[in-house]
Amino acid sequence: MPLWPVYTGTNEPHDGILELPPPPPWRAFDGGPVLDPPSDADDASAGSPDRTHRAETYQATPETVQLVNAALYLRRPLLVTGPPGTGKSSLAYAVARELRLGPVLRWNITSRSTLHDGLYQYDPLSRLYAARQALTGASESRFGNHAGRGVERHAGKREEDGVENHLRLGPLGTALLPHSRPRALLIDEIDKSDLDLPNDLLNVLEEGQYEIPELVRAARHTPVAEVLADGTDERVPVERGRVRCRAFPFVVLTSNGEREFPPAFLRRCVTLRLRQPDDRQLAEIVRAHLGDPDDHAQRLIERFLSRVGGGKLATDQLLNAIYLARASDLDAESLDQLAEQLMPYLGRTPQADAF
Repeated sequence: MPLWPVYTGTNEPHDGILELPPPPPWRAFDGGPVLDPPSDADDASAGSPDRTHRAETYQATPETVQLVNAALYLRRPLLVTGPPGTGKSSLAYAVARELRLGPVLRWNITSRSTLHDGLYQYDPLSRLYAARQALTGASESRFGNHAGRGVERHAGKREEDGVENHLRLGPLGTALLPHSRPRALLIDEIDKSDLDLPNDLLNVLEEGQYEIPELVRAARHTPVAEVLADGTDERVPVERGRVRCRAFPFVVLTSNGEREFPPAFLRRCVTLRLRQPDDRQLAEIVRAHLGDPDDHAQRLIERFLSRVGGGKLATDQLLNAIYLARASDLDAESLDQLAEQLMPYLGRTPQADAF
């Protein structure tokens, strides 16, 4: 029987992703050659203390668990919206750690981001320089006294001149490689993009494939190109310039809810709306990060909750205040003043932050 839920939200790593049932017929992909997924050891930053801590301490709600599993089963992107500091980006790390999906591929969106940036980067200037160096080597081999060494050097230059040596896959392009199990991809703050990017993503995420025109043109001479993948120095094979996934990646798109998305884009996503945590959830978050909340931490939680109605606050502001309260030897009055300064309303002027 298929396993539900595959993602449990317990933060205990397991191989439940292997129990994922076959995809719906309209979401089945057959890319190849099949690649083994990387382990966290293949990425120097994957085991960094900050990312490990975020993954281990993430507190998933029942609704979060249900919708993450819906996205995994349906092979659909998960659009996560909510106020700042509610753990939108941390969710991708928590799921990747629990399901052993390898290092999270992260694409930070700006107003200048394009689909091409996420798929791959190609440097024509470095290729032009390599070609010029190859011509220089050819001239030396033709007129130099050491013909054998010149020919050998010329061959090396020609190898460096290959288009695949000046191309690297981006986070989205790497996630869509034909891995045997899903990769985790975080597309962070998609609402910062220009108006075209969500629509540009539609076809790639729907079809699970893309082409690299530079490799397509070179396919007659180089049918299989070895290219660098995002986040690693390892090369992966790309046949005839075309990439098609096999296991659709677990894609998390985050948004602060600052813009509307096209209906066609929303229809292709599973949408999770995170809300400000209540007192019980805040206590669990504090416990996961800093241990059991003491009396002063409980007072700060109550103060935080009383202020949420007046504007936007982020949970990490509360954690910062509680951490300093425990790490310092300030008196109660000084701690209260410090907490007031550490928990200003987001997006408002400091003058408007009085309690």
